[in-house]
Amino acid sequence: MDIFDKHQALAQRRGQLLGTGADPFDLEIEALHGPCEATIRGRRTILVGTNNYLGLTFDPDCIEAGCEALRRFGTGTTGSRIANGTYAAHRALEAEIAAFMGRARAIVFTTGYQANLATISALAGAKDIVFVDSDWHASIFDGCRLSGATVVRFRHNDPEDLDRRLERNPNPDGCRLIVVEGLYSMLGDVARLREIVAVKKRHGAFLLVDEAHSMGVFGDKGRGVAEAQGVETEVDFIVGTFSKSLGAIGGFAVSDHPRFDLLRVAARPYMFTASPGPATIATVRAALAKIAAHPELRARIWDNARRLHAGLTALGFALAAPPGPILSIRLPDERTTVFAWNRLLELGVYVNLALPPGTPGGVCLLRGSVSAAHTTEQIDRVLDRFARLAEELGRFAASVAAA
Repeated sequence: MDIFDKHQALAQRRGQLLGTGADPFDLEIEALHGPCEATIRGRRTILVGTNNYLGLTFDPDCIEAGCEALRRFGTGTTGSRIANGTYAAHRALEAEIAAFMGRARAIVFTTGYQANLATISALAGAKDIVFVDSDWHASIFDGCRLSGATVVRFRHNDPEDLDRRLERNPNPDGCRLIVVEGLYSMLGDVARLREIVAVKKRHGAFLLVDEAHSMGVFGDKGRGVAEAQGVETEVDFIVGTFSKSLGAIGGFAVSDHPRFDLLRVAARPYMFTASPGPATIATVRAALAKIAAHPELRARIWDNARRLHAGLTALGFALAAPPGPILSIRLPDERTTVFAWNRLLELGVYVNLALPPGTPGGVCLLRGSVSAAHTTEQIDRVLDRFARLAEELGRFAASVAAA
């Protein structure tokens, strides 16, 4: 037996995908021409699948901040936060994130994935129960596994089902932690946080909200869905990432809990990982200041989202959620979705291919994400390519039926 035999089914499925066109999970970007355009497979391509919500990856102030940090502090920290990896800039960023999010305390992590992994695994223990939305991100799933807690899933975005499951699991010997996302990354739907908060209070549970895809986009100050729905003070812990609106890499968690800093010595993914490099920290600090000072970035992304959503709807595509930064199109099956993804790439538009089991309910999606940096002309070009795709999908379906 070979050690990779266990992955034979994955290898066969990947081979089938490669037989239909480009590899959707190892696509090379040959050159970038700004936050929203790139060269892919030798073709100038509009990027509608990057999660670069505010378009700050090419912001001149962020770039200069990173360059200056490289010159002053070098390329990396070469140590964890509990060893030699805490610089003054890490502490400054934590203070700035706490202030931006309106919280007393913040902890910075090397990746957004580790932010969930560390926070959940340290908050929950073997005697605790974690109640998780069934549309959970892999980092939430792995954080729950690392914690050793009992995990109870509830129906996606269903506070009533959460209420029933909390009622059935009182857990007098431990705590109960509810974990949801503010904006769900696959379908683009928004958590019903007001109702979830009411359930949480009724049962005396704790609530963690992952605002990875909503921070910077939702709320008057860009703090996320909890701010937008007016329930910030009822959310115990918020986790976020630097790799979406902030245009970098890393993650954070914030809280008003007076003992929150215990995570620094309780969370293994924080303790045993090298800290974020100086350039990353500097660009995030510059991006955070940019978001706070320029609310027009949020207005722009919402204008773009509404324009793209309306255009796709007019073309007859089935959108999975109302207008927002994530626009996912439901398609009938995997074969059609793979064809559509490849055809869009040939037409100069990049979106994400999202297939089961990585999608909720086993749906097949073309997942797009809009940016404040997209121009009106780019949005209209994208809609033109989707119009061509809509015509071709009809012929594709007919050919499949004939075969």
